[in-house]
Amino acid sequence: MGTASDRPTTLVTGANRGLGLETSVQLRAKGFRVILTSRDEKKGTAAVRGLDPDGGDALYHQLDISDRASISSVAKDLPALVPRLDLLVNNAGIGSWGADRRASVRTIATNYFGSRDVTDALLPFIAEGGRIVMVSSGLGELSYMGRDLRPRFEDPSLNRPALDSLVNSYLSDLEKGEAKSVGWPSAYSVSKVAMNALTRILARELAPRKISINSVCPGWVRTDMGGPGANRSVEVGARSIVLGAMLPEDATGGFYRDGKRIPW
Repeated sequence: MGTASDRPTTLVTGANRGLGLETSVQLRAKGFRVILTSRDEKKGTAAVRGLDPDGGDALYHQLDISDRASISSVAKDLPALVPRLDLLVNNAGIGSWGADRRASVRTIATNYFGSRDVTDALLPFIAEGGRIVMVSSGLGELSYMGRDLRPRFEDPSLNRPALDSLVNSYLSDLEKGEAKSVGWPSAYSVSKVAMNALTRILARELAPRKISINSVCPGWVRTDMGGPGANRSVEVGARSIVLGAMLPEDATGGFYRDGKRIPW
């Protein structure tokens, strides 16, 4: 497998349990040195011990992706941990499907803005030819959006300020109690639609550096979020994420499940 310094390196967010931890296990089996990050330091360090008892090719760093100071701390410490990143897996996320406004705002702040900010902070460390995987969801398909909203998200000229403005318009409609009447789905769906849109934008921006980025749907998985009735095991869901990290070099800006491109 080579020494730690010459192995490809990945950083996985939300890696102390569930999909994030299993994705880390599978990537390690493929030869990656893994940096696991999570909000819960105790569970995160325990996950590293379970993943790699010898401590050679798995590292841990605390990271709350909804906290910019926490993101800055990871970016500051990263050069002392590894020489570069070859793969970033934005897995951390929370769910909100009900009418609770505070929970909806937290979901957007974490799943969209948090993943966006982590990516921006770590991009300087991603090597040319590196990869980014955004862990999305089938609930991020445009079909969940109201008819008038869909073309605004799928506009090929959509840029980052315009996307941020769209997401903020959802938050404004939510505050006014008009989100449903305007055609917005659940906060979780909005966050994942926005993540998929960001993936397409970043694919254009990162093309000169030959960094590929794709969104991946792991399917409905039996995790704390997915619940015990989900039809996929954590191992199968994580395999979809890993396959998304192993796509051909010219595959970028797409939406995938089990290594196959799916409609957005």
